[in-house]
Amino acid sequence: MTLTEKILARASGKARVQAGENVWVNVDVLMTHDVCGPGTIGVFKREFGKEARVWDARKVVIIPDHYIFTADSMSNRNVDILRDFAREQGLPYFYDVIDDPNGHWQFDASQGQHKAQYGSRYTGVCHTTLPWKGHTRPGEILFGTDSHTCMAGAFNQFATGIGNTDAGFILGTGKLLIKVPETMRFYMEGAMQPGVMAKDVILHVIGDIGFDGATYRAMQWEGAGVYGMSMDDRMTIANMAIEAGGKNAMFPCDQKTLDYVNERTKENGTKSEFEPVELEKEQSFVYDKVFDLSKLEPTVACHPDPGQRKLAKEMGNVQLDRAYIGSCTGGKTSDFLAFAEVVRGKTVKIDTFGVPATTKVVRELKDTQWGGQSVWSILESAGVRMTENASCAACLGGPVDTFGRLNTPMKCISATNRNFPGRMGNKESQVFLASPYTVAASALTGRITDPREFVS
Repeated sequence: MTLTEKILARASGKARVQAGENVWVNVDVLMTHDVCGPGTIGVFKREFGKEARVWDARKVVIIPDHYIFTADSMSNRNVDILRDFAREQGLPYFYDVIDDPNGHWQFDASQGQHKAQYGSRYTGVCHTTLPWKGHTRPGEILFGTDSHTCMAGAFNQFATGIGNTDAGFILGTGKLLIKVPETMRFYMEGAMQPGVMAKDVILHVIGDIGFDGATYRAMQWEGAGVYGMSMDDRMTIANMAIEAGGKNAMFPCDQKTLDYVNERTKENGTKSEFEPVELEKEQSFVYDKVFDLSKLEPTVACHPDPGQRKLAKEMGNVQLDRAYIGSCTGGKTSDFLAFAEVVRGKTVKIDTFGVPATTKVVRELKDTQWGGQSVWSILESAGVRMTENASCAACLGGPVDTFGRLNTPMKCISATNRNFPGRMGNKESQVFLASPYTVAASALTGRITDPREFVS
């Protein structure tokens, strides 16, 4: 069996499962956020009763992150709905934007977007919060009401996005009926060359198979090239499985995985027992291809979808209006460090926005010193508009006062994960997806630029 099949077999109490089979699985973690959480709660109460209790309070994780730092009253109200539910159900893993469990959230626009407006429990983007807080464990089942839940596949976990109805059902039962997906294998050899990042790997693969090339399939990543990647690299790749239509992404478990997970479960007091699934010699794939990482170059996904692949070096004639770094895909500390490596001591030529994925990233960028100066200060000195309010922000557009949102037609190069028309705001805008290296180099020149001009 493949890694996905082994996890689904275990979770359904079967010795074996095969692609196309429908199985009931026991859920280890359900995650929801401020956009889909209220709808999920509504389904749960409608179907199970107003006084119903969730199946297991310690397996529910609620993370407000999408439409947070906005004066939009309906968005603020959604966070209050989550708080009321978490208090009613006694949910320990609600990462609220304020500290008062009986309070109300209201963004203060008069304070501006740059300084922090959140309490001690707030964390930021759900998909980066889950691993940070120890909720992503090898061999487990994670469902989330967000398409990029597949990012947790980096941790040898079956993780996929679901809708509010399925999530409401899980809240009441802890189970879900799921069809076992076919598996595609992407076998990585070699190592990435200077100037090339994990974002280039996944953009190359999506360009190779198409933005619907993995529809309802598991994308399994293997090979020496994979084991050479950091956990952040694996998260970047797994995150964008959905951009190829994938049901989920799956990475094997190695010592890097174990070290990462063990450190964070211990740090946060979350469940520490788990059982990874190991690779078998006999596996059946619907697609199987070898990729040489050493031959990949900085890559860009062009408007209007993630499958429109071109090399950065071929796009120097594309003039830009904005650069953006952030999101679950491109807002990790390692992403900002790569970005800072390029812009250090220089000045960006176009409007450039930086949104850390989590409050931990904010702290790390402020604490990390290069030559006696914090990385945060280096970014600001280069002209990057940084916000301490970690969130999804403009990655998915949001209300018009969202930090970095494209409110007029413009061309933006972004380290985010999706570029369909209107994704980051204005429907007439064009979004080009690229690695933090490429976004940084392009911010300096005002045109799409191969970062190898700046990274030796």
